[in-house]
Amino acid sequence: MNTKIDILDTKNLDKDVIFTIGNIIRDGGLVAFPTETVYGLGANALDSEAVKKIFVAKGRPQDNPLIVHIAEFNELDRLVQNVPDIAKKLMKCFWPGPMTLILEKKPIIPDTTSAGLKSIGIRMPSDIIAREIIKSSGVPIAAPSANISGKPSPTDMERCVEDLNGKIDYIIGGETSKVGLESTIIDCTVNPPCVLRPGGITLEMLKKVDEKIYIDKAIMEKPKENLKPKAPGMKYRHYAPKAPVKIVKGELKKTIAKINEIVQNYIGQGKKVGIMATDETKDLYNDALVISLGSRKDLNSIGKNLFETLRCFDDKEVDIILSEAFDEIGFGVAIMNRLNKSAGFNIIDV
Repeated sequence: MNTKIDILDTKNLDKDVIFTIGNIIRDGGLVAFPTETVYGLGANALDSEAVKKIFVAKGRPQDNPLIVHIAEFNELDRLVQNVPDIAKKLMKCFWPGPMTLILEKKPIIPDTTSAGLKSIGIRMPSDIIAREIIKSSGVPIAAPSANISGKPSPTDMERCVEDLNGKIDYIIGGETSKVGLESTIIDCTVNPPCVLRPGGITLEMLKKVDEKIYIDKAIMEKPKENLKPKAPGMKYRHYAPKAPVKIVKGELKKTIAKINEIVQNYIGQGKKVGIMATDETKDLYNDALVISLGSRKDLNSIGKNLFETLRCFDDKEVDIILSEAFDEIGFGVAIMNRLNKSAGFNIIDV
């Protein structure tokens, strides 16, 4: 397949390109496009055959449901059975934005999109390109991240090209994703609502709307027989680079000392080591490729840079990646959720 590639200026959108992309989506094609979370791989959410192409292009398990993206509130009426009051309150506060709500779906959404579930995730992105593409297509767009399944999600066009060139119809570039991690998912089919995946809309922010909202405990721990994530997709390997990842967790000085000790052990084995550090610690490591995620005082920058940093280590062909841990508060919960998954919960406590 010949994949067409374009870049759009968000301040002066090319309406002809948007029109072309809308037609491709409506006619059953696949398009990678930017959102504020990560880049998405979109297809007509109401077209089973189009949605199947997403699973093929990504190599994604077909029991992993997709999120449906809309551009206007009035699109909800034909997609979901009802919208609980708490969902309405959350939408009012956080849409458009990096929040997905699980609601009971109507039959118009095929089982292929929902992976056979009676519910569906709905999101209204804030990214202007994403919104204009949805409007132009005239249909809701099913869109997981625009990468090969299991790899770190793409936050720029180049990574979409790397993974999907020749597999889809169109790749459209815009700005680098502002959040850098996938949307917060909240199940509104239960009462109180439950956070199934943490993201840019933090638990603390959600509790200001309803203090009873809670987070699924299983998403922050290694799956066990009696503790499994409620979200179907969370059971799969996610966000993983080629090299194995190990997280060193504890008081910062001890973490630095332990990472330096581990580095020397790997160097002795002839291994190339990558370290995910921060601005405050990047100069305290030796004999490794060190990349700072940003300042510990700015978790937003750390989240934004996480996936791209993991991919950079792939580019550098390191044999092992060591990462500092972060406090599990605010956006740190989402960061550690992704780090834990990328490492397969391989955590060294110090």
